[in-house]
Amino acid sequence: MFENFEFVNPQFFWLFLTLPVLVLWYLWKRKQQTAALKISSTKGFKTKKNWLAGLRPLLFIFRLLALALIITAMARPRTVDESTRIKTTKGIDIVIAIDVSASMLARDLKPNRLEALKTVAARFINDRPNDRIGLVEYAGESYTKTPLTSDKSIVLSSLNSIQYNTVIEGGTAIGMGLATAVNRLKDSRAKSKIIILLTDGVNNSGFIDPKIASELAVEFGIKVYTIGLGTNGMAQSPIGIRQDGSFQYGSVQVEIDEALLKEIAKTTGGEYFRATSTSKLVEIYEEINKLEKTDIEEFKYRNYDEKFRPLVLLALVLLGIELLVKYTLFRSFI
Repeated sequence: MFENFEFVNPQFFWLFLTLPVLVLWYLWKRKQQTAALKISSTKGFKTKKNWLAGLRPLLFIFRLLALALIITAMARPRTVDESTRIKTTKGIDIVIAIDVSASMLARDLKPNRLEALKTVAARFINDRPNDRIGLVEYAGESYTKTPLTSDKSIVLSSLNSIQYNTVIEGGTAIGMGLATAVNRLKDSRAKSKIIILLTDGVNNSGFIDPKIASELAVEFGIKVYTIGLGTNGMAQSPIGIRQDGSFQYGSVQVEIDEALLKEIAKTTGGEYFRATSTSKLVEIYEEINKLEKTDIEEFKYRNYDEKFRPLVLLALVLLGIELLVKYTLFRSFI
């Protein structure tokens, strides 16, 4: 009820301290003004109670109430209706290129690399409400999963549907994945364009050299953040497929071409990160989120509704009633 209610000059409430002083002064003054008559007996007087005498203190109460209302009015109560309009002044277009080769099913991240990535990437997407985001899948070849869009529900739905399949040719074509992501961003008019390229292997497929794809990114003003995904040493990875279609797992040496990923990041002005665990992957996406800020201009509009006028009018009415009664019914100064 009082959420948008405020007092502009609350310091005037200190004047309420004068009210008890006025009450004491009134009681003392009234006692002094009361006449006293000493007689030996009152049997000869017929007494009749005057109800007007009992009402006389009401005049002082009216005066106190009027003063309290005036003090409250001086504090200037008002309600504030605030509306906000947000304008994005510097948009960022982001393409996330995800390696979906069989090695992404390795269990060194829980439950596996691909699922851990999807969970962390979804959080990153939710943290970018004012940016356009697209998705690219790649293994031995690459394709656009989702073009650039500001509709986060579409991006999240597409991200959730990403899984390993045999439709895409096997292998890891880092150059192809990067080139497809560049192609998604090359016509973008955003002031900042970035690619987040994630892989857990080495470039062993595709017909586009990763270095050429990096040069294309530079030409179109695109920054690339690269992430090497996988623990150090050995990891439980798919090594074969059983007759029932399930994967057979075994210990496999983790091989990530970190030199290539570092070169891509350096050439395009980005950074290279190594995610050896799910918690580390979370930290990496949080770091990228901090590095790539979207400038937002916020306009706030406030509508003030002043409430002091009714208080002043009510105070004047009380003072008017006091004066009217004082000079009609009582006909005396108090």
